[in-house]
Amino acid sequence: MFATYLIGLREGLEATLVVSILVAFLVKSDRRNRLPHVWLGVAAAVLLSVFFGWLIEYTSTSLLQTSESRELFDAITSVAAVVFVTWMIFWMRKAARSIARELRGKLSDALAVGAFAVTGMAFLAVIREGLETALIFYSAAQSTAGGAGRNAMLALIGGILTAVVLGFLLYRSALKLNLSTFFTWTGALLILVAAGIFKYGVHDFQEAGVLPGLNNHAFDISSVLDPSTWYAALLSGMFNITATPSVLEMVAWVAYAVPVLVLFLRKPAAPAKPAPAPTTDAAPAATPAEPAKPAEPAATETTAGTPQRA
Repeated sequence: MFATYLIGLREGLEATLVVSILVAFLVKSDRRNRLPHVWLGVAAAVLLSVFFGWLIEYTSTSLLQTSESRELFDAITSVAAVVFVTWMIFWMRKAARSIARELRGKLSDALAVGAFAVTGMAFLAVIREGLETALIFYSAAQSTAGGAGRNAMLALIGGILTAVVLGFLLYRSALKLNLSTFFTWTGALLILVAAGIFKYGVHDFQEAGVLPGLNNHAFDISSVLDPSTWYAALLSGMFNITATPSVLEMVAWVAYAVPVLVLFLRKPAAPAKPAPAPTTDAAPAATPAEPAKPAEPAATETTAGTPQRA
């Protein structure tokens, strides 16, 4: 449940911030008459995202007839979800400082075109978050609970509602939140969630017969990590850490989590300072000065006049 709540919170807050930027721009520019068009685009994006999530679930449970095909489908969606999560986390870290300016510029261009363009712009700004949420939620629910059950759905909705409340308070300036710290911590946790999804995808590939080693366990710590205990359920629900993983599952978990976490938490290198420009204030010392001519005493003063700048 925690994994799906975190997905709803993170993706929901990103979408809420996007919408609040668009709404604030229209309000401050005295274009309130365009607000319904923004909300129409947001509503269309939400509906399409819900339909996409239902389509994934329907495909897995109804359209695919064999267990091997369902396992292969779940494996492919898991890998796709990991790719989306990784791209989203690093993209947000890079674009966080300029996203507001870019959205205002795109909305300004859309306003110049007309109402339909405003609706389309709002739709495109939100639909990416919605499709990502649907795909990641399905994969996370499958990996942590064996299926997109009621509890996972409630956790996702709870995360989205929390994000909406936080976004509204930020818009009203009733809450101060360090978004950089928030996205750093949630990004690190999502990387661990994605590692669990990737591990589950490898497990599905093994069950589908695509990869070998399903019964070749890396270790068995069921005596310590009893699946019936609350902490085992917590680790499994958050990061898909289980007591008897296969060797390939553990290789996949470590091979993804360690390098991605290192790259994400590494501080960006400070920009190199430009080298000081050479100066031409003084004449070269090695060149002997010519003696001043008696008839032109001002020539020496002109040579040592105001220094030129490079």
